[in-house]
Amino acid sequence: MKHCRSLVRPSDDHDHSAAISFAFHKNELLVVRNGATVVIPSYSQLDELHLELGLETYLGDLGGSDLIAWGLSERAEEFPEGWELAGLRSVYGAVDDQLFALAGRAIQLLDWRRNHQFCGRCGSPTELVDGDRSTKCPNCGLFNYPRLSPAVIMTVEREGACLLAHGVNFQDAMYSCVAGFVEPGESLEEAVAREVLEETGIQVDEVRYFGSQPWPFPNSLMIGFNARYAGGEIVLEDAEIGDAKWFTPDDLPLLPGRISIARRLIDDWLERQQA
Repeated sequence: MKHCRSLVRPSDDHDHSAAISFAFHKNELLVVRNGATVVIPSYSQLDELHLELGLETYLGDLGGSDLIAWGLSERAEEFPEGWELAGLRSVYGAVDDQLFALAGRAIQLLDWRRNHQFCGRCGSPTELVDGDRSTKCPNCGLFNYPRLSPAVIMTVEREGACLLAHGVNFQDAMYSCVAGFVEPGESLEEAVAREVLEETGIQVDEVRYFGSQPWPFPNSLMIGFNARYAGGEIVLEDAEIGDAKWFTPDDLPLLPGRISIARRLIDDWLERQQA
């Protein structure tokens, strides 16, 4: 896999017409679909459509190719055959994994640019800072950086069973890991224990780091943990949780898709039960 350099300005010796271009209309990415494969267009391909491009954000360099994110000012009434606007989730698995991750970076940076065109302190127009991924207010000097919202997500294990919950906004009868955002002044381990207790009434200990995943819906960083049951009975006190149960490997519900760290956590638990 090629290494992506996260730069804030392009190199002068690059062929910018070949730049990989992530063009978004709101939360939909403009792609070229060829059967089961999805291609991210180059700038020259994008230019041929004569679309009105709005915000521009340089993402970095991938194997000598520039990476540029664009905001489409309006949605075209009709695209050439094979071109379409698609939600990020819908192209997972059809586009290269690294480009999918970069598309997630692109939509978050465009959202940041869109939301920080004016200073949140004094209302003045902001300016991009040369050589840094930030904006600065020329009037009051306030800096703004792309926002990341850390959230913890975890498996809770008890004697061969795993605690999974059904969110009230979940589609179908899917169950997933308990998750929630980290609060100010809180460690990640404290956030794990608080979220599980608040959402299910279960107490946990032995909180262990599992892994992380950027989640651009819209700007989360999901931080995964394994935790052990330490006491309590399931009592639903959070309005966001419709149900929570202990599941064994032989009695699993509908699970989240493989795009998510939630599925990686559950699959890891299943593998350990079979070892």
